[in-house]
Amino acid sequence: MMTKLLDKSALTSLPKKWTLSGDEKSIHQNFEFKTFAEAFSFMTHVALLAEKADHHPDWSNAYNKVDITLSSHDAGGLTQKDIDLAAQISHFVWLPQN
Repeated sequence: MMTKLLDKSALTSLPKKWTLSGDEKSIHQNFEFKTFAEAFSFMTHVALLAEKADHHPDWSNAYNKVDITLSSHDAGGLTQKDIDLAAQISHFVWLPQN
């Protein structure tokens, strides 16, 4: 089990598009792509990262939009795993800058 982050300063290392939930138990970002195929390709890549990290996002897809929420449910909030996965997702050079 991961240790819950009590100090939220680790969030400053992430792009500003990741937002902290009101209850401070998760972070969220919306992604928008030109096509469904681009969104699905992105989700496939994130799925591989998540599987490798053994940390899986709560997410949804509607056509060209993907919404991702990261939280460590077993820890009751944010952990370093959430920050690390968000950072990996953010490092895709082909992500749109919407």
